[in-house]
Amino acid sequence: MGSDPAVKFSLGSGPGLRIPAHLGVIMDGNGRWAQARGKRRTEGHVEGVKALRNLVELCITYRVGYLTVFSFSSENWARPPEEVSFIFNLLRRFVASDLQRLIRNNVRVRIVGSRNGLDASLIRLIDDVEAQTAHNTGLVLVVAFNYGGKTEIVDAIKTLARRVADGELSPEHINADMVESALYTAGIPDPDLIIRTSGEQRLSNFLLWQAAYSEFVFIPENWPDFDEACFLRVLEEYSLRDRRFGGIGAAAH
Repeated sequence: MGSDPAVKFSLGSGPGLRIPAHLGVIMDGNGRWAQARGKRRTEGHVEGVKALRNLVELCITYRVGYLTVFSFSSENWARPPEEVSFIFNLLRRFVASDLQRLIRNNVRVRIVGSRNGLDASLIRLIDDVEAQTAHNTGLVLVVAFNYGGKTEIVDAIKTLARRVADGELSPEHINADMVESALYTAGIPDPDLIIRTSGEQRLSNFLLWQAAYSEFVFIPENWPDFDEACFLRVLEEYSLRDRRFGGIGAAAH
């Protein structure tokens, strides 16, 4: 974690943008976007999928290595049942319409989160998407679905505790690397940058362990309004950050 793996992306003759190797996005504000227009909340989720499709294309264009999106949190079960059902069906429709496009664009899909509470057909769909894109070598699209950061850490602790109980592991030997290897995101680098839309400024249980040294950018636009102009504005702000990872930083030298 001692260096920033981001690369530069040249825009014309300018100095270029620093591109995060891993971008995390809390896609917030679908319902508010819809309500502000006198529409049903579900229509905001439909527009949100269009914004996600656009962001995937932007990440490919700007050579982002990993994109993790918070699509459905473990707390979202508290929403009205008809809205939860709509979101699940929207996921199915997204897969049906976009899977072949993702494969053509060399995108690998990983879906992270708890499988508890998901019906068997949805679990089969998740497994199928991951299997069909497993050999792709381009952008890794990580979908945090039925995901909660605290539950993820608890599940990792349980995994390590079982190893201790089985005599495979001594508690004294547990370290951060072992915890990371037991997380849902094992093998995925920590996010360099996390964006949240809609003006809210909190993590809401998203990548709690992984975000220890992430940069955060909060923007007022609701998620369906997130476009390339917003994306570039965020990258410009990120490019100005001095990432120190607990050290002194370049400015102090």
